[in-house]
Amino acid sequence: MVRLLRVAAVQVGRIDRSTRRDEILSRLIALLVEAAEAGVKLAVFPETTVAAFLPRYWIEDDAEIASFFDNEPEGGIAQSAPLKPFFDKANELGIDVSIGYGEQTATGERYNTAAYVSRGSTLSKYRKVHLAGTIEPFSKEPGCTNQLEKRYYKPGDLGFPAFRAPALKAAYGGDKSPIVGQMICNDRRWAEGWRVLGLQGVEIVCIGFLTAAWAPQLWGIDPETMTREEARADVMFHHKLVSQAHAYTNSTFCIAAARCGVDDGIHPLISGSLIIDPEGHIIAENRTEGDEVITAEIDLDACQQGKSKTFAFGKHRRPEHYGVLVERAGVVEPEEPVV
Repeated sequence: MVRLLRVAAVQVGRIDRSTRRDEILSRLIALLVEAAEAGVKLAVFPETTVAAFLPRYWIEDDAEIASFFDNEPEGGIAQSAPLKPFFDKANELGIDVSIGYGEQTATGERYNTAAYVSRGSTLSKYRKVHLAGTIEPFSKEPGCTNQLEKRYYKPGDLGFPAFRAPALKAAYGGDKSPIVGQMICNDRRWAEGWRVLGLQGVEIVCIGFLTAAWAPQLWGIDPETMTREEARADVMFHHKLVSQAHAYTNSTFCIAAARCGVDDGIHPLISGSLIIDPEGHIIAENRTEGDEVITAEIDLDACQQGKSKTFAFGKHRRPEHYGVLVERAGVVEPEEPVV
């Protein structure tokens, strides 16, 4: 059977600390309309799409910090008054969306979160597990690209849930809804999350990301020996490397949407919005460094070649030998042999 579905990685360009929320939402809605005109049924948006990227800033005023987050009402983020126009438009257009935002819970915890919203309801929510960066800033001077996720967010506590998306089934008929999972930015570098999703039969992994193109303190780049252009190329290489490799080893499509541009005129981000097939091939990618809808028609049954052969987990995995993966977080080196 062929299960064809048109999907999109929705890239979003520069958002400054001073950019108003209504301006951002207007851009996102315009991108939704463009996606609908292209026949898209699933649109993946970037990490923390609806505000500037908080972790790069050193902010001590909690009221200002809170302005980067959204409180979720009982019915989930799709019912949040500030964001409702976006989700209502997605519902009107018949598009499922995966979108990142800063989440503040009713008890005050704050997370870097992505929600999958279908027809006005939240099907699944993911909280970023692998938080990058530091608690203390590299520098408090303006212009430094800090990465303070560990200061502003708690590590995700929802695991890596996969789920079925019934609304997408109408695009191709049949009785099998696609199996979808979500990750955020740094998660894509860690094999563990991908394999957890793979063991749930995932067919589409939605990833929103925001990745610095120049951050010597974060990446270990030596500014004395590497130019900004070389650093950007290196960051892009690793982004594509992990996204393609893990899509292949878990026999899944990957839709990765970038927040890009040069925020505030001083914080450069890579683009690299991609749609990757289950064999690890890039089948669509961005052409610009700004707002852009990247689309592809995918056949979900293409996942079955890998799932039934090379990566037929039930046939080939040997979990009795993998205990160290969950027994420790850090490295424990073997003892030096006695000679």
